[in-house]
Amino acid sequence: MITIEIDGVHYQVKTETSLLSACLSLGLDLPYFCWHPALGSVGACRQCAVIQYKDVEDKRGRLVMACMTPVADDMRISIDAEQAKQFRAENIELLMTNHPHDCPVCEEGGECHLQDMTVMTGHTVRRYRGQKRTHKNQYLGPFINHEMNRCIACYRCVRFYDDYAGGSDLQALGISNNVYFGRFNDGALENEFSGNLVEVCPTGVFTDKTFSAHYARKWDLQTAPSVCVHCGLGCNIAPGERYGELRRVINRYNGEVNGYFLCDRGRFGYGFVNSPERILKPLINGQSEIESAAAEQHFRDLLKSDQPVIGIGSPRASLEANFALRTLVGEEHFFLGLDNTEHDMLDAIDSILHNGGIHSPSLREVEQSDAVLILGEDVTNSAPRLALSLRQAVRNAVFDLAETLHIPSWQDAAVRDLGKNHRSPLFIAGVCTTRLDDAAVRCYRGSPDDIARLGFAIACHLDNQAPEPADLGDVERALAATIADSLKTAKRPLIVSGTSCASLAVIQAAFNVAKALPSKDRQLTFTVPECNSMGLVIIGGGRLQQAFERVREGLADTVVILENDLYRRAQDQEVDAFLHSAAHVVAIDCLNNKTTEQAELLLSAATFAESEGTLLSNEGRAQRYFPVYPPPEHVRASWQWLSAAAEGLKWRHFDALTAACAETFPELEAMTRAAPDASFRIRGMKIPRQPHRYSGRTAMLANIKVSEPQQPLDPETPFAFSMEGATAKVQSAMEPVIWAPGWNSNQAINKFQEGIGGHLQGGDYGVRVFEAAGAGDWFNTIPQVFEPEQGLWLIVLLPHIFGSEELSLRSPPVAERTLAACAMLNPSDAVTLAVASGDLIDIRNLNGKTMASLPVRLEPSLPAGLLGITAGLPETRQISQADRVTLVKTGNSGEQS
Repeated sequence: MITIEIDGVHYQVKTETSLLSACLSLGLDLPYFCWHPALGSVGACRQCAVIQYKDVEDKRGRLVMACMTPVADDMRISIDAEQAKQFRAENIELLMTNHPHDCPVCEEGGECHLQDMTVMTGHTVRRYRGQKRTHKNQYLGPFINHEMNRCIACYRCVRFYDDYAGGSDLQALGISNNVYFGRFNDGALENEFSGNLVEVCPTGVFTDKTFSAHYARKWDLQTAPSVCVHCGLGCNIAPGERYGELRRVINRYNGEVNGYFLCDRGRFGYGFVNSPERILKPLINGQSEIESAAAEQHFRDLLKSDQPVIGIGSPRASLEANFALRTLVGEEHFFLGLDNTEHDMLDAIDSILHNGGIHSPSLREVEQSDAVLILGEDVTNSAPRLALSLRQAVRNAVFDLAETLHIPSWQDAAVRDLGKNHRSPLFIAGVCTTRLDDAAVRCYRGSPDDIARLGFAIACHLDNQAPEPADLGDVERALAATIADSLKTAKRPLIVSGTSCASLAVIQAAFNVAKALPSKDRQLTFTVPECNSMGLVIIGGGRLQQAFERVREGLADTVVILENDLYRRAQDQEVDAFLHSAAHVVAIDCLNNKTTEQAELLLSAATFAESEGTLLSNEGRAQRYFPVYPPPEHVRASWQWLSAAAEGLKWRHFDALTAACAETFPELEAMTRAAPDASFRIRGMKIPRQPHRYSGRTAMLANIKVSEPQQPLDPETPFAFSMEGATAKVQSAMEPVIWAPGWNSNQAINKFQEGIGGHLQGGDYGVRVFEAAGAGDWFNTIPQVFEPEQGLWLIVLLPHIFGSEELSLRSPPVAERTLAACAMLNPSDAVTLAVASGDLIDIRNLNGKTMASLPVRLEPSLPAGLLGITAGLPETRQISQADRVTLVKTGNSGEQS
């Protein structure tokens, strides 16, 4: 720490930081535009000017830009000096000459960084009366609106999109005072993190198009801390509601997890909450709507069966809901609701993370890695926010080089110029090309078995005690040696793998590589497919096929299915037989699907936005989501339906259920500390979900009743459905709305951090429930070399960020970005089949049954003998990973083998 003097007051600040960052960390107000805590400094806007004095004798000083000035011991500066204030005011007046006077109709109004900084500088009167520069706006896809006339040329957008997120289709076009930030041609922004432009842009150039469809001002949105439900990473989100409708989702800062950014699936996938396919009232036999009390009693009656009742859990339901169902039906009658392959892989991951002795990193720790191997995973499509962190990890080599040259890491332009030929090694072994390939030093393409064999070979090169694959090719042997050499010299090496390859051998090979690493700071992370996959596997249960057998053999006649469309887990004929054989089927879900259509009793479940629950992320972090608004009248949280039917059990409230779950599973004991319980109060008051400027409450229901009704009560959480309550001394991680005086935009987060870009004051959200222990034995089962068979193709299911995940697929903007189902073939295989891109082919199993008919797409990076199919789409649901199939071209020319 060093001492600096600001306007006559001495402060202790961290070394190796910029003056702007130091001032903001101290809670001082200093305006800025081009600077962003995740992007560093470029000095483009000139808005953060201060006076720096040479010594105590210097009374005049000189203007410096705080974002470009490193702190130094005994530095003397002034923010409030008249010269600095005048410079900042005149600078912003110049920036505003071309800015439209449209604040009342601008969607950024009320949470606009430009507004905040304009007020902060005292610029309240516009003297310029000349003609303004104008631009045409572009169509940028279903996620983002474009209004270029609001631009102040801070360059934040392209610095994030191109430099930070790896995009290439958003550019700064033009010159001088006529710069245009957009695409060369109209079209959807291609990068998976384009939605962050909404929050990165300090003005209203880029706004949320999905929010525009049902817009409300920030101060009129009710919100609560929440967790993204679209993958297993556990990114923190802030959903906003108005008039009983979820209006938007924005990033919620967590210093250990997602930091400042979300992927587009997490930001725009919320549309399923408002879907017309929502189940809003209990149904009997899919037709007769019944009241909640009658549904509850009918549920109890079905549970009184003479035979055991089977419960099928879900990786997208909370820990509490799964535990409630397990308790209701009994441990021996609870099944996880996963297909066999996924069940095996998650069991292996759980065992490795608990007993392998290798740390599973947070996303913040991922960004600190100095060598990375991705084994079998297309991270951008299976766990997008992890891919963004890996892009930052690649930069660590240039940061080390910059340090030796005494260039501060926050000097963004200088460091990026230095880093054009310096990057930390990233190796990718995958089935075909990925969106991270441009950041990698080497890429390998192979079948899942070949990828696993490469992993085992790398482990053997690192440690000769590790098992070695037989018949390894020269190319693979040389590549394994190269990768091993890079990983061996790294201080913080990271191995990344996951379930999307559907290969247990790949997961085991990833562990062997991590185990063989000599560094004590080695790390191993696995992606998992759904938001509570890790929680479900820790609770444990039988296999889905075992549940099918129980009913088929007459050992059970009633089935309770929790938030799980079984037709996504098994073949249609298997699920049909299972559901038809059961005398009674109860489904608890929020959306209609093929499984709910078969239910005798369908119970309407609340979504994440209307209920509370705890999710366990891939790293083992338990995080709580809270209801943003009360559910519709006949909708309940899944745990509430289950607890109401559980006669004789003591947990009628959420906290009691959480405590019972933690007591039953000692490794989940820490989940009770993930967030304060419902008794939490500050000076006797709950935390308000509504901002202090919340308006229209009296008029909202005036068409029904003129007098204002009492606000709904919430006995399950520490939050109130109100604007009344405690707003001071609230732990930062529990703040529903990020706001500070003079800071209405998301940049207000700097008032809630321990230091700029650091952890939240009082600690980041969530708690890790376990840490790695033990050492773990080597895995020895190594697959054989993949050999294509003439006339047969091996199916590999390829995840895609838009379309493969069940809930976001029901969001119209995400559905618009979903790729059309297709069959991906290597061009050599297309020649064999005499097909061209766009031709239709039948995919048939070995019994000759057609599983799907899809158009061909040529993919040169896909190895010959493999058939790539996008996972999760309705057209491809019946196609299973690792199936051997035949392909037949169809069309006017006749069928050809």
